[in-house]
Amino acid sequence: MAAQGGARGPLFSALEVRVLELNAAARGLSIDTMMENAGAAVADEARRHLPAPPSPVGIVCGSGNNGGDGLAAAFHLQQMGYSPRVWLLAPPSQIHSEPARAMWRRVSSTADLRVGVPKVAELRDLPLLLDAMIGTGGGGELKDPYRAAVLEINASGVPVLSVDLPTGLGSTTVLQARWTVSLEVLKEGMEHPAVGEVTVRSIGIPPEARDETGPGEFLLFPVPGRTTRKGGQGRLVVVGGGPYAGAPALAALSALRAGVDMAFVITPGGVADLVQGFSPEIIVRGVGHGRIFHEEEAHALWSLVQSLRPDALLVGNGVGTDPSTLVALEELVEEALAQVPVVLDADALRLVNHRQGVPFRDQSPRRFLLTPNAREYAHLRDPRSPSNVPVDAEEVRETARRLRLSLLVKGETDWISDGVDLKGNRTHHPAQVVGGAGDTLAGVVASLLARGRTPTQAARLGTYWVGSTALRIFPQKSYGMLASDLTAELPLTLSEGLARVQSGF
Repeated sequence: MAAQGGARGPLFSALEVRVLELNAAARGLSIDTMMENAGAAVADEARRHLPAPPSPVGIVCGSGNNGGDGLAAAFHLQQMGYSPRVWLLAPPSQIHSEPARAMWRRVSSTADLRVGVPKVAELRDLPLLLDAMIGTGGGGELKDPYRAAVLEINASGVPVLSVDLPTGLGSTTVLQARWTVSLEVLKEGMEHPAVGEVTVRSIGIPPEARDETGPGEFLLFPVPGRTTRKGGQGRLVVVGGGPYAGAPALAALSALRAGVDMAFVITPGGVADLVQGFSPEIIVRGVGHGRIFHEEEAHALWSLVQSLRPDALLVGNGVGTDPSTLVALEELVEEALAQVPVVLDADALRLVNHRQGVPFRDQSPRRFLLTPNAREYAHLRDPRSPSNVPVDAEEVRETARRLRLSLLVKGETDWISDGVDLKGNRTHHPAQVVGGAGDTLAGVVASLLARGRTPTQAARLGTYWVGSTALRIFPQKSYGMLASDLTAELPLTLSEGLARVQSGF
């Protein structure tokens, strides 16, 4: 892949592209405008590979928004003096979105429009063909008419410029593009040889939509399918409690409110009944008979975690700072990272400094998330550092890269990074900075991790979700807001967020 045109940052999945588009729409850039801008960018890129006007240019369009981009490009190429021939693979009545239908109506009376699969004989005289069939919306094996179109185009030998991704990427039938124009960001799959030379073109998405969380993050919520089973939406184990019994209970209850099916709390045996007293919905198991975890209980602790078959592990809420506890938790995390993703919160964050920079055996940014506040982050970055140093965003990215983990640094702006990507969350209300709110957030994030989201995705949605909840309930709770208020209101915020992203704004 040869990338040009100012490419930067990570490769975006189809899901992340949609999140980006919705966050841009929430900031005032409509889907219609993005499609118009995409068409202009694609047409300008096509001109680089075309003879002078009125040269013909072929455009094959699917029924989705990628096809809408192709139809918008047809209009702009006409304005430049070119002669587009447009194939719509399915009848116009099957175009999915109103913006794409509007692009069809605009060119339907002026361009050479055809419905159906282009044939080799129709393609051979073309100097260029635009592939606007699927883009990032594909997956699985191609079906007709898309498969038939790819076979005809490949057989024709016509030079192809694909829009976002060549049709069929990931399938056994792949369109062979000479060039690909990637709109706004690089996409997953661009290392494939069928992609050809890549150019990145802007469609006007503001930097804030890319660099900050927004309502599009709710697309990251793993909505269950129609059929499910108990435990099918994730099993979370919270290891915490002892000196502070409420913290692990808050975290587990928040995880349940965030959609995980089962939340277990493993706590020192001497406080197990106290933790269970917070709610019958959480399942509490005790280790030992004391009020803290002891070093000699490490094996029993790990055995109990394994028996509960977690999909993710949250460690640290309310455990205190006893050195013996720290050793027990260190052994637990060492074992757990080989099998499940782990979130370290609260006093368990001390484990990283305790190891003096030596990573855990199976540590990686995709399996290990730390959730420090600004003070805790200062000591994580450098134990000799004063705790009142402002958080530098780029330094968060560098710290995550250096430590080989993901970070959620909580503050006036939450900074989230896996050492490559960096995202800020500014959706907060000052009233949510209350005791236990960190446990609530940790439970939400760990719940999402247990349901298959990456650490950074879980942190992005979690911070935006909890912050949005605080903003929504402030008129009723004011500055008397409690962490339990946030937990109780998470489902309604989710319902509103999902409805908004499903409507496309």
